[in-house]
Amino acid sequence: MTRKIFGTDGVRGRANTEPMTADMALRLGAAAGRYFRRDGRNGHRVVIGKDTRLSGYMLENALTAGLTSTGMNVLLLGPVPTPAVGYLTRSMRADIGIMISASHNPAHDNGIKFFGPDGFKLSDEAEAEIEAILSGQVRPAEPQNIGRARRIDDGRGRYVEYAKTTFPAGRRLDGLKVVIDSANGAAYRAAPDVLYELGADLVAIGDDPDGHNINDGVGSTHPETAAQAVLDHRADLGICLDGDADRVILIDEKGRVADGDQLMALMAARWAEQDKLAGGALVATVMSNLGLERFLQARGLRLERTKVGDRYVVERMREGGFNLGGEQSGHIVMTDYATTGDGLIAGLQFLAAMIETGHSASDLVHQFDPVPQLLKNVRYAAGSDPLSVEKVQAAISAGEARLNGTGRVLIRKSGTEPLIRVMAEAEDEVMLRDVVDSIVAAVEDAV
Repeated sequence: MTRKIFGTDGVRGRANTEPMTADMALRLGAAAGRYFRRDGRNGHRVVIGKDTRLSGYMLENALTAGLTSTGMNVLLLGPVPTPAVGYLTRSMRADIGIMISASHNPAHDNGIKFFGPDGFKLSDEAEAEIEAILSGQVRPAEPQNIGRARRIDDGRGRYVEYAKTTFPAGRRLDGLKVVIDSANGAAYRAAPDVLYELGADLVAIGDDPDGHNINDGVGSTHPETAAQAVLDHRADLGICLDGDADRVILIDEKGRVADGDQLMALMAARWAEQDKLAGGALVATVMSNLGLERFLQARGLRLERTKVGDRYVVERMREGGFNLGGEQSGHIVMTDYATTGDGLIAGLQFLAAMIETGHSASDLVHQFDPVPQLLKNVRYAAGSDPLSVEKVQAAISAGEARLNGTGRVLIRKSGTEPLIRVMAEAEDEVMLRDVVDSIVAAVEDAV
């Protein structure tokens, strides 16, 4: 079964435009409710969290109507991080978890992500089945079996308490000044609460959402704001989350930015030394830098690559019994602690490393020298397929031939936006730019 509505990470698009309309959310909620009520029993429940986008109210109400119409009982968490939804789905014995968020995208976008009862994101097969139900006539519940909905006031607090348990017992953050940038998003209260309660001297930015400013000049997609705050406040570390707090970018005390590859390298090496790295491998996507792969190989560890998307990283981790994975963009998945990427808990693990080793952030954050990598995006019209154009294919083949084993080329469609992502790696930076620019030019001509 193929998926048309679901993308790399749930359903996503511009708010009030297909597929991110109230009508679609209602129908999607009803289809998901019917999928999880296949046994016909009553008493099924779903937890719904959201980030701080204005459109979240609309989609939350529509999803609730669709779900209750099929007999699901809805528990509304309000603004909480995506990993909190995964955790609370399992903790509250729910049948479904739903997160309303478009992650790092601008405020005018939104999305809907589904979690199964185990707290993990639904598989492609499950999403395809929900789409199949959606395409037909969804059978509503009998009047006496319509579901109920209620607010859960302490959902954020439950997650805050859990996040603190992932920090080493008996350790505190006393004496460390930390800048936390919550991207005016879902963790705008949870992340500062956790760090403050662990004893950090806290500088909070991106913690004043208004429904429109999520990811706007702040957060993991704009780490320069936190970098300046680190320098201005002479902080020891900056932690930048994205709009739904499932990814993290770190800033050292010198204002230098470190991506997910560097954090994964540190954690893999430390966990391997502590005999905690399951399977002797790290799982990452095809986007992770070649330097990370070389770093791991030098320590007798493996890099298992997947296609782009943290859900595919998690699937490979579960298949192979691995416990550490993630993406260069900052999704860090630690299945010992969470069912999906958790930017806050990943930041806590880095802080723990600082405390336990006595090293500064700058000592720990640079684990390897990355191979020069260049990524450029080309926007295209929905429904078109510029990668199928002969001149584009020829430009890609020519680029691969030029690198001839000294680097690599990766061209793909984004799963969350109508973008062609053109990425290459090579030691020769002049050749790298030439290869990427020639492919970008061919794609732009095709568009």
